[in-house]
Parts: sequence; C-alpha cells; structure tokens
Amino acid sequence: MSDTIHSYLKEYGDIPFSELPMNDVDSLVLCQFAYLKFDGLVPGIREDKPSVTLARLPRLPQWERLFADERFEKDNRELFEEMLAGRRFCNIRLNCHVNMVEKEWETQFAAVTCILEDGTIYVAFRGTDETIVGWKEDFNMAFLTPVPCQALSVKYLNMVTERFSNPFYVGGHSKGGNLAVYSAMNCVPGVQDRILKIYSMDGPGFRPEVLRKCGYDRIADRVVKLLPHSSMIGMIFEWDTRYRVVESRSFGLAQHNPYNWKIKDGGFVYAEDIYERAKLMDNAINEWIISQDEERIRQFVDTLYQVISASEAEDLIAMTADWKKSMNGVISALKEVDEDTMKMLQEVMKELFELARARVKEAFSKPFKKTVELAKGSSHSPKKTEAIPPTA
Repeated sequence: MSDTIHSYLKEYGDIPFSELPMNDVDSLVLCQFAYLKFDGLVPGIREDKPSVTLARLPRLPQWERLFADERFEKDNRELFEEMLAGRRFCNIRLNCHVNMVEKEWETQFAAVTCILEDGTIYVAFRGTDETIVGWKEDFNMAFLTPVPCQALSVKYLNMVTERFSNPFYVGGHSKGGNLAVYSAMNCVPGVQDRILKIYSMDGPGFRPEVLRKCGYDRIADRVVKLLPHSSMIGMIFEWDTRYRVVESRSFGLAQHNPYNWKIKDGGFVYAEDIYERAKLMDNAINEWIISQDEERIRQFVDTLYQVISASEAEDLIAMTADWKKSMNGVISALKEVDEDTMKMLQEVMKELFELARARVKEAFSKPFKKTVELAKGSSHSPKKTEAIPPTA
C-alpha cells in the first residue's frame, strides 16, 4: 500500500525546513492543518499578539476543540500528533487566525498564517467546512465573482503580508485553493512579488473572463495545481492544462480527501491525467455553466440550497446524522417548489445528462474514425508496399 501524509510525517517529520526545503507534500499537510478549529487558541487577525507555537497548543485550555470537525476527527488528531512529534513542524508559529460564518451573507471564510522554522511564511486558506452555508458559497462561485470569501481572501493576504515582511507561500485545499489563487491574483503588486508559490489542492478554477480581468498570467508560473485521478471539484472551471494529477487510494468523490492521496519517497505518486470519463463529465458541467445566463444559474443554485436547507440541519454532519429526518424535510421542500422552478430543475438535469452523453459519444467516435481512416489508407497503398525491396 502506498504512503499517505501520515507516513510522510513519520518518515520526514524530524527533518527541519533548513535541511529539507518546503515541498508539495508539506503544502498538503499545511492545507489540511488549516481545517483544525483554532478559535480562542491562535491570535486573531485583528489582535496584536505574539504568535503561538504548535507545541504550545496542547498546553492551552480547551485545546481539544481543534478536532471539532467530526468528519476527520481521527485523521486530524493523528495529523496534529505527527506534526507535534517532529522538528519539522512542532515549532512553527501560528498567528492571524480568522473564522467567519455569516449565514445572512452566505459566507464561510477561515485562514491561518504559519511561520515556518526557516523564516518563510505559509498562508493557508481553509476549504469548505461542514456548514451548509459554506457549500452554498461554493455553488455561488458559478455565477458570482467575487463571492464574499474571495474578497476577504485578498484583504486577509494584504493584511498579513503588511505585518510580516518575509517571502511566503499561499495555499489551500478545495475552496481554499481557489482563494489562494484569487488572493494572489488580486493582492497589491509589492505583495505579489514576494510570493514563492501558490498551491491549489483540488481547488475550483475560474471563469475565463475572471482570469483575464485579474491578470492570472502574472502569477501562472508560480501556481501549483494538484488534482486527484477522478477530480470533480478541482476541474470546475479548469482551463489551465498545467495541473498535475496525484494517484489516490480511493475512488470517486472520496479522492477529494487529502488523506487518500498517495505518497512515495517523500513525494506524490503522479498519474498521467484525470480519468477520461471524469474529464468528460467535468467538461460537460463547465460547458453548461458557461452557456447559461447568470439569472438561470442563480435560480438553480438558490433552489438547490433551499431544498438542502429544508433538512433544518445547520451543517452536513447533523444532516447525515439524522438522514431520515433530513430527507423528510428535503422531500417536503420539493413539494413546495412551484411548477416553473421544478420544470427548470428538470430541464437543467436533462441538459447536463444530454451534454455529458454527447461528449462521451464524441470521445469514443474519434478513435473509431481514426481506425477507419487508417484502414482506408492501407487499402489504397499497394504500390508503396511493392516498392519495398524484398528481404533476403
């Protein structure tokens, strides 16, 4: 079985950054680390307080709140203990934490700044957490730019880098990867010049007009985008073919989980590309979104959110914990959807399936046509064959 970030930390966790510089796997470690709940444990972005070392956290009251995310409680606890056990991470200093969930503004934003042992900084944006508000904001990215968390990411990066003058990395997993790229595109020029690398770990991309407007070309050579084999999240609005694909121990959406990404000899195990079937579906979704006007996408997203919110759960953990109750609420909400909206939902699903089916048909017809053409070509080349002198 291939290694994961757990085994990486056990093998390389005692080597300081001064001896082994920052690498892509370290970035994934810090992106996942950003999911821990630092509220009340790490100084806030607006507090003028000294940084706290990772080694000090277990000595603080209520430090167990770090692992409040029940989805990954076991893995996150293990990650923290492995980081704590070695010289590489145990003395990193943490500061400028922020965690906002504003239901009224459909905003979920969290980030933490890590000052590494070699003096460089890693600004880590948290991906979508377990709140339903967070998932709604992800959907909003299909038609709104900037969504509130994107605007906040730019403000956060400018504030942190004004406080600390060191060169820095910026990164995140899932939505956090999108925020890393967006903030790097839009931060003040002096800050942009200090960026070493920008990491998007299976993070959604951007509509083409956003990339042009924000001057993506200025940072493109420093962006490291990593995707798992069956990526769906990270292939949303992905137009840059310079991404790299990491093999995973799992299948489907479970590949989005960083704990499933394969590592060997201190680096990722890379594959040639996204699975063809996954790429076809991703392209179909992107093509559909680009072809729609903003109002129709907004209506679709708002209705979807309305139906999910009808579960009366505040977060996805509560929703899945009492699945029967949640589904009763969802079904009731669907009954309340007016006829025109229900028709729109049905049309959207039909369009998506038809587009995906057309892309699959097109993909399979290309190699077939090529085979036919080769066969026709060989049937019309007897003279060329005769011109080849016989071998002795």
